[in-house]
Amino acid sequence: MARLLLHPGKERTVLRRHPWIFAGSVDRLDGRARPGDTVDVVAADGRELGRAAWSPASQIRARMWSFDTGAAIDHALFKRKVAESVARRASHPMLATQDGQRLIHGESDGLPGVIADRYGAVVVLQLTSAGAEKWRDAIVAGLVQATGCTAVYERSDSDVRRLEGLEPRTGCAWGELPDGPLLITENGVRMEVDVVGGHKTGFYLDQRDNRKLTGELAHGRRVLNCFCYTGGFSLQALAGGATSVLSIDSSGPALATAARNLAHNPQLDAARAAWQEDDVFEALRALRAEGQTFDLIVLDPPKFAPSAAHAERAGRAYKDINLFGFRLLAPGGILMTYSCSGGIGLEMFQKIVASAAGDAGVDARIIHRLAAAADHPVGLAVPEGEYLKGLAVQVG
Repeated sequence: MARLLLHPGKERTVLRRHPWIFAGSVDRLDGRARPGDTVDVVAADGRELGRAAWSPASQIRARMWSFDTGAAIDHALFKRKVAESVARRASHPMLATQDGQRLIHGESDGLPGVIADRYGAVVVLQLTSAGAEKWRDAIVAGLVQATGCTAVYERSDSDVRRLEGLEPRTGCAWGELPDGPLLITENGVRMEVDVVGGHKTGFYLDQRDNRKLTGELAHGRRVLNCFCYTGGFSLQALAGGATSVLSIDSSGPALATAARNLAHNPQLDAARAAWQEDDVFEALRALRAEGQTFDLIVLDPPKFAPSAAHAERAGRAYKDINLFGFRLLAPGGILMTYSCSGGIGLEMFQKIVASAAGDAGVDARIIHRLAAAADHPVGLAVPEGEYLKGLAVQVG
């Protein structure tokens, strides 16, 4: 096995159990290793630190599989890690009854580069690192064994794969997809999931708890849902007793799915829902010009800042969208605003929202801090995993 030697002092992050080893930390590789091969990680003073997957094409040169220097990195290890990850969700009382849930959340579950989401009897797998690619067969077998699923569909089409020197790949890795739409029930609301062409693995499972909270806050309120995608927040608001829900998105196909989702829930009053295909920024300007106001506004935009290098430009976009939100809120209204940008930290995001409130001339207070659901844990040693952050802010 090749040995990956670190520069002096660069072992500190590994000793704190952070799984990433960047190119600048690497002194040299003794021996030969192909992308995804396991290497021994060694400090400059010769101390063995654990075993990692080698990725020569990426700025993250290695990702730790184990901090145990004697661990066997083999099929049995990955099957065990998959089984443990699935079992953690099954033992969580808020997750056990959910049709849709994240089963593996990358580094936070000890499997860097591995994402797996379950939608009923179908598991969707996404592999984004050279090491995960190397152990694909063991991971698929582990998911089948741990879940009893009827299909594992692969959505390894993320742009991140290019940074690892990997080509995109999609299709059934095991079994076959069922005929017709794939439906899940989330907190009493039925939703379609497009595992083949939908965003991410087909659905935004990370917002599950926040969608439920939206329903609880929506009773008797006029709701505006921006960047609504397939209507998850909108339908929960209707289920919670909103008097009206206006949902805006620039994607016609997403809105068509949202309309079907409403039809899948005959218990909801469709007359209270309106769908608008439009650029959200332009739509908000028009609503402001018309003098409209809302009691509850949801702002869940796409990723404006994929990395810290984009933070300044993204900050302006977040400032603009939140300024529109505050100006459209009725007295006593609530703004539920989110950022999924890894390049925008929670402290920065709160400052942006506060600046928008100041420019709007409103007094506002945080009533809820919002984050991803429990099946998207954040490893204490990997704070970078906390990508989704949000605030529920009330004015007046």
